[in-house]
Amino acid sequence: MDINGLSAIVTGGASGLGRATATMLAAQGAKVAIFDLNEEAGQAVAAELGGVYVSVNVADDASVAAGLDTAEAAHGVARILVNCAGIAPAVKIVGKENAPHPLDVFAKTVTVNLIGTFNVISKFSARLAAAEEIDGERGVIVNTASVAAYDGQIGQAAYSASKGGVVGMTLPIARDLAQHKIRVMTIAPGIFLTPMLEGFPQHVQDALGAQVPHPSRLGKPAEYAQLVESIIRNPMLNGDVIRLDGAIRMAPR
Repeated sequence: MDINGLSAIVTGGASGLGRATATMLAAQGAKVAIFDLNEEAGQAVAAELGGVYVSVNVADDASVAAGLDTAEAAHGVARILVNCAGIAPAVKIVGKENAPHPLDVFAKTVTVNLIGTFNVISKFSARLAAAEEIDGERGVIVNTASVAAYDGQIGQAAYSASKGGVVGMTLPIARDLAQHKIRVMTIAPGIFLTPMLEGFPQHVQDALGAQVPHPSRLGKPAEYAQLVESIIRNPMLNGDVIRLDGAIRMAPR
């Protein structure tokens, strides 16, 4: 699918992998709508890219529906959806003084990362299913999982469960949407230089990067965006998960 001139939505597009993806899409000629809860950053990125920012809570029905309305009014029916919105708490099952993992933390993580991703997919797809085909397809959805879906570390039970859910629903959603000629793929990134890691001291960043077999460094958000571009352009990429991790397999901690 040719990106130029298409309408695209990027959740979590105000920073990190989402921002890099929004930047790539705009550079390729797409009209980009950024769904994020960080209004200041979202407005700044949208202005920089000539797109629109919409305050959207991906786990809320009404918020997503309203966001899609706004994006469609600005750019027409979106053909590309990239789901990057997510949270990553680190909590042990049994914490200090033998306290159990708070259930609300687990529930919120699954709600944002898994249910939120599904919520945007379903509403986006329902609109796109009625659109005309372009070169034999209607659109492309790219989700963000994590290597934690396979190699979850200590303290990542909630995060790994949520990302494992994204991995698990990729194929059935792709099969479900095949009748509408909408492709669905998921990327499982390894250790990337996102805003969270940028706040770490340089020696910590270097130590994390050294764990990656090759290239022995942190991934660059632009490299995630590069894979998104390849997925959009290649019509045979559908229903699968691609690890983007430099061959790392995470240790227990």
